[in-house]
Amino acid sequence: MGIVASQSFKNIVSTYLGFLIGAINTLFLYTEFLSDEYYGMVGYMLSLAYVIMPLMAFGVHNSLIKFYSSFKTRISLNSFLTLMLFLPLVIIFPLIVITHFSYEMIGEFLSTKNSIIKNYLWHTIIIAIALAYFEVFFAWTKVQMQTVFGNFMKEVFHRAFTMTLLFCLYFKVIDIEQFMIGLVVVYVLRMLIMKLYAFSVKLPVITFKKVSGLKSILKYSFLIIIAGSIATILLDIDKVMLGHYIDIEQIAYYNVAIFISAVIAVPMRSMHQILMPLSAKYLNENNFVDLKDLYKRSSLNLFIVSGFIFLLIVLNINQLYNIIPEEFNGGLFVVFIISVAKLYDAILGSNNAILFNSDYYRMVLFFGVILVIVMIFLNMLFIPLYGINGAALATFLAVFLYNSIKLFFVYRKFKMLPFSANTLKIGACILVGVLVFYFWDFSFHPIINIILKSALITVLYGLAIYLFKFSDNITELIDKVLKR
Repeated sequence: MGIVASQSFKNIVSTYLGFLIGAINTLFLYTEFLSDEYYGMVGYMLSLAYVIMPLMAFGVHNSLIKFYSSFKTRISLNSFLTLMLFLPLVIIFPLIVITHFSYEMIGEFLSTKNSIIKNYLWHTIIIAIALAYFEVFFAWTKVQMQTVFGNFMKEVFHRAFTMTLLFCLYFKVIDIEQFMIGLVVVYVLRMLIMKLYAFSVKLPVITFKKVSGLKSILKYSFLIIIAGSIATILLDIDKVMLGHYIDIEQIAYYNVAIFISAVIAVPMRSMHQILMPLSAKYLNENNFVDLKDLYKRSSLNLFIVSGFIFLLIVLNINQLYNIIPEEFNGGLFVVFIISVAKLYDAILGSNNAILFNSDYYRMVLFFGVILVIVMIFLNMLFIPLYGINGAALATFLAVFLYNSIKLFFVYRKFKMLPFSANTLKIGACILVGVLVFYFWDFSFHPIINIILKSALITVLYGLAIYLFKFSDNITELIDKVLKR
């Protein structure tokens, strides 16, 4: 777990830095500097870009990780990497042509409820392409076990530059149209910088020779488009569908609630960067002993860390909503229910890494397609009835069902579960924390209240984790900190 612990810690630091900047943007700058309509439009545009990104990437970012360690000669590896660089263009070029000739039809379909959407279709397409190739270049470094710089670019870079654009907009250096174009430039620039870094780690040698196992690679890439689309759809389709049913301003309120809940997923996202190539390596080597150990340790450590963040969010949420504009308070239920879904994600540990790099991904994709259909149906059912709360409920039910199926599938095929007795003990600690702290607050200003309550939770939760030694890795980390 050395390389996992080291790079995961650095990735968590950069990811939380990104989320800190993102929190300032989401909770304060966007809400003050942009109209609710344009804030909703930004959320819709980025969500749609993330939804179509897996298609643009043609699954290459996952295929590169799965098959990289299986190529043993220099020529075969260079041929494989060349294929990975050019394969997304097979999808990107036709989609650009289709969008060009069908712009009016696509724009009219997407802007049924909100006409503003039609004006930013090309913005969305370009961002989706930039996102796709960014993931390809990030995967290029992941297989070299170098994830720290890529994670910084993925979590910090675009948020910092977006903050700069927001201040430029506020001080009238740019207007709203230039701001929207600036967002596109930020994502393209991020992709180009990642490309330069990836090629500095391993310079590509363009080799157009037959790739061994090409049929398997293309089949996996095609199917992983579905897998990536499923994961992204489960995260972003709610915001896209909200644009069809309710006023776009409501998406702004939903975005704030989702962003707050997403902080719980930071450790999982950070650790996942290194879990993917390691799991692929163990599977290619049939090393199931280390794979099982990685599964259990990642689950336990993520549950501890994500559970702590879950407590900080849930126990301070009422005070946090006293700080931001009142109209955003309607997202309180969204925060609660999505936070529980994110915590369930964390408990699964390296489950996704095992599935997407094994030979059993086909069945999981089948279940995923069914679940996307179910989620779309649930959104169609609940959004007209409950608005943003309905979207959150649909997302929670779909994620819960999808994760449960994946958990069962790994157990069925690999005879592995991520849980242990300590999992139940940590769950009990989290439950006790919610019951004890949720129903009272200090009688101070909300910010002081949040600081004091968070400090108290940190001390008590940290003591429980340390004294009961739920995780060797986290106990060792605390010991190092105490010695310093």
